[in-house]
Amino acid sequence: MGQTLEEIANSLRTPQVTRRTVTKETKQIAPKEVEEQAPVPKVQLIYAFNASGKTRLSREFRDLIDPKTEARPDDQRPKVLYYNAFTEDLFYWDNDLDGDRERKLRIHPNAFTKSAFEDLGLDLRVITAFQRYTQPNLTPRFNEEYKTTDKEGKEVTIPAFSEVIFTFGQDPETNPERLKISKGEESNFIWSVFYCLLDQVISTRNVAEVEERETDQFNDLEYIFIDDPVSSLDENHLIQLAVDVADLIKRSETTNGLKFIITTHSPLFFNVLFNELKNKTCYMLNRLEDGMFDLTAKNGDSNQSFSYHLYLKQTLEQAIAADKIERYHFTLLRNLYEKTSNFLGYPRWSELLPGDQQLYLNRIIQFTSHSTLSNEAVVEPNPQEKQTVKLLLEHLSNNYSYWQEGAPND
Repeated sequence: MGQTLEEIANSLRTPQVTRRTVTKETKQIAPKEVEEQAPVPKVQLIYAFNASGKTRLSREFRDLIDPKTEARPDDQRPKVLYYNAFTEDLFYWDNDLDGDRERKLRIHPNAFTKSAFEDLGLDLRVITAFQRYTQPNLTPRFNEEYKTTDKEGKEVTIPAFSEVIFTFGQDPETNPERLKISKGEESNFIWSVFYCLLDQVISTRNVAEVEERETDQFNDLEYIFIDDPVSSLDENHLIQLAVDVADLIKRSETTNGLKFIITTHSPLFFNVLFNELKNKTCYMLNRLEDGMFDLTAKNGDSNQSFSYHLYLKQTLEQAIAADKIERYHFTLLRNLYEKTSNFLGYPRWSELLPGDQQLYLNRIIQFTSHSTLSNEAVVEPNPQEKQTVKLLLEHLSNNYSYWQEGAPND
């Protein structure tokens, strides 16, 4: 039976555990009828495919822990610091459509960037972090406060740290072109702001004596919720980001009380964090056909308890057993072959196909997983194509020891 995202958010806040007792009559172990609250782990790591509700879950969790109500004082300190798609919406482009020169990234007034720039002066650290994830000569520059006139001729004041321009090189006078950076670079920039703020939060909270902290604005924080910060990163930078996040979490002392919830659709990001962090609980979030959701705990090591390739294999096996193979299963099959070839060091995934039919089977998979013409978009494959999926999955399972480790241990 599925749950709502609100119910799942509540379970992350108050994990439940079934206590087991031994009955005198049977000497057998039996669960109690009532579950009891378990300690909240320092890190809860959640894997979910895209469009499974990760961002909505982060909002439900924020509303549960720190609801925005009319009675809430404006100066109330936050209890949750979160990074998600809504964080990115605080930044928007002014492309200077008239002059096509003064392109800049504008920042909506918000407590998130106010803390980072105005209160803590993290702008130089943000620049350094951004260049680590992109390239060292791509430089963001924040504005100082200035006055200008609007379209009606009225004088307006533009606050400091409300605009960002991007240039190649350190000096905008010698490199006057204002760049419109890519969406991926923009995401990296926004993540860099959050990362530097989180670094400051942890340093501040690690000071045990509250009165000795340089700021009191983080004193009420309970949770850090990070939703999928890996968009448009190549594998090297993705690994770097995962290691950076893990290092921050490891530096966050248990005594400071912060708890971390991280969601991702990236198997690589998940597994790096899994292997880097110790005190963690891992889950898989699924969206069910009826619109409800399921959060399943995963135990064991990263390849036994969770792995994207095992999930793909299980999905294909279920479709074969139920005779419900559709066109998209060829895409899953190709993905499975690609991941296996990468793991085993083959330069091309097609080299794993049966040798006597390698060219023919390669063409079938290529065609069915990349068809774009409307007359090719037939959901139901023919019987021969269905048999091909079964044959190739069995070939992969029977011929490569990579697949002979057994099913994941839930």
